[in-house]
Amino acid sequence: MLKLRQQFERMHQLVLPFSVLVVLLIINLIKGADYFKITLINGVLYGNIPNILFGASELVILSIGMTLVTAAARGQDISIGESGAISSAIFVQYVLRSGNVTIWTILAGLMISCAAGLVIGAFNGTLVSFFNVQPMVATLILFLGGRSIAFIIDGKVSPILANPISNQIGTVIPGVPIQTPIILTAVFIVIVAVILRTTNLRLYVEAVGVNPSAARLNGINPKKVIFLTFLIMGVCSAVAGFIAVNKAGRHDSVNLLKFIMMDAILAVALGGNSLAGGKFSITGSILGAYTIEVLNRTLLRLEVNPEAIKAFKAVFIIILMIIASPVVRDSGRRILDKLKASIAGPAARQRSGLPQAAAPFTDRTVQKEE
Repeated sequence: MLKLRQQFERMHQLVLPFSVLVVLLIINLIKGADYFKITLINGVLYGNIPNILFGASELVILSIGMTLVTAAARGQDISIGESGAISSAIFVQYVLRSGNVTIWTILAGLMISCAAGLVIGAFNGTLVSFFNVQPMVATLILFLGGRSIAFIIDGKVSPILANPISNQIGTVIPGVPIQTPIILTAVFIVIVAVILRTTNLRLYVEAVGVNPSAARLNGINPKKVIFLTFLIMGVCSAVAGFIAVNKAGRHDSVNLLKFIMMDAILAVALGGNSLAGGKFSITGSILGAYTIEVLNRTLLRLEVNPEAIKAFKAVFIIILMIIASPVVRDSGRRILDKLKASIAGPAARQRSGLPQAAAPFTDRTVQKEE
């Protein structure tokens, strides 16, 4: 019974992102009935849906890490774009200095960049978990200086990845109809799902986010759990940076994953997760990330000026935050409970054979009797 209730609560969390996604898709269908059309060009699937999956690859991965950090630390990591820029800069330098580039070179570079992500995550996690610095303040350090570090690693230039393997990772592998970033994102999601199902990570993160003191009394070390979520966030940043730099074919330390942390935070909130920590839904965050990508492409499709898209998104965020706020949710829940009680009350009495409730006794009743 408890599991069914938990599943119902998680499904309830998906109502908001799914509803927003449906509305956006309807708007796109009104704009053009061929919105869902998918064509096969040179053996590769292209269309609006594949483009959305392709464009949201980095955001989906970063949203997963941001969800765990938010749930445990009850705050956000605003340096994820800069972390991705640093780790991808290290990846590019390793590949360029390796001479002959093979698939093993790329894999080794990915492992090295993930190790760099772990170091960055350990830095942020140490400040937050052991020195009790607020997550946004702790990650502000790399947010301000991270791109300068990446620029120095690049040698103050924008190095180009001129090899066919990197090109295939950023686009398509010959003979495979699905674009490579979509496949890598799907593999990453599967790995995270397996970890959450086979370990106690979800239980520990939610326990620490809900009540750190109670978690400590139950044998859970809140500092270690928060530190672990920042390590995972570092790996997510490294993988997102790896995909982004292979997509671009060059490393631009200034613009790579720039301001993506705002979309990641929005994806977490849109997914029905509380930004104050506690219970979380990875599925909701993933759906929220894809919804944001659909929103961006919808605004462009409606011929909104690119400079005005941020203003439209700001209005959208305000409306979303009001709808998702605890005040509105509690009010909506109370209204629904009253409606259910008013509808179910008379019907329940009729089914049970009990008499209907008598009218309340008032002074007017006395006057009528007299």
